[in-house]
Amino acid sequence: MDFDLALTLFWLKKLVSALILPPLLPLLPIAAGLALAGSRRRAGLALAWRGVALALLLTTPSGVGWMLRGLETDAALASGAAAEAGAIVIVGAGRRGYAPEFGGETVNRLALERLRYGARLARETGLPILVSGGAPTGDVPEAELMKAALEEDFAVPVRWTEAASLDTRDNAVFSAAQLNAAGIGTVLLVTHAAHMKRAREAFEQAGLRVIPAPTGWLGGGSGADEQPAWPLLPNQSAAYAGWYAAHEWIGLLAYRLSR
Repeated sequence: MDFDLALTLFWLKKLVSALILPPLLPLLPIAAGLALAGSRRRAGLALAWRGVALALLLTTPSGVGWMLRGLETDAALASGAAAEAGAIVIVGAGRRGYAPEFGGETVNRLALERLRYGARLARETGLPILVSGGAPTGDVPEAELMKAALEEDFAVPVRWTEAASLDTRDNAVFSAAQLNAAGIGTVLLVTHAAHMKRAREAFEQAGLRVIPAPTGWLGGGSGADEQPAWPLLPNQSAAYAGWYAAHEWIGLLAYRLSR
């Protein structure tokens, strides 16, 4: 088997992400602090309590909402804003590996949220669609799963499939190559509101003019995708939104450092 540097770097990033994102992120200082408390009680307990505070920040609606405010900065697409666009680009968000009711694999719920909105925009504007997502595990490219969902479940045709990308930057570079070849320089970019800042930057750096078409807000004042019964307490929706927000902030930092 030939050595694939891009794929190796992809999985290395996934490993590092697992270590520096929730749920491990707050657990590490808690565990380190408790281990240190035996010899240096004050310092160890201080570190452990910092881990607890970080866990609360990442799982309570108020803390997560604060993290999302700097990410979900693009408003919903305004009426008439799509007039200059030549295509709709829908960025992949992952797959569901075990979906026997669909015959094997299909897109995950995040990708489905993006596809649903992209399908609506296609019907409203008549613009052609490009779907973008690769196959890091060597299975069916995510773009093919996205295309199948759009055409079979939403009855919306897909003109281009970009199936080589491994991350958001790849989505941008490889999508731009196909669109430029078709003479298209301005796109409606469909992705989650919290991902739009990073995705927009990547697509603009690839040479495309971006009209943001965000969907799937996680904030909206609650830091979650549904209003919790006890808004001051940690809850599962806020915990997921906290993971997503942390992922995006770390991704933005990585972009800054790699320039």
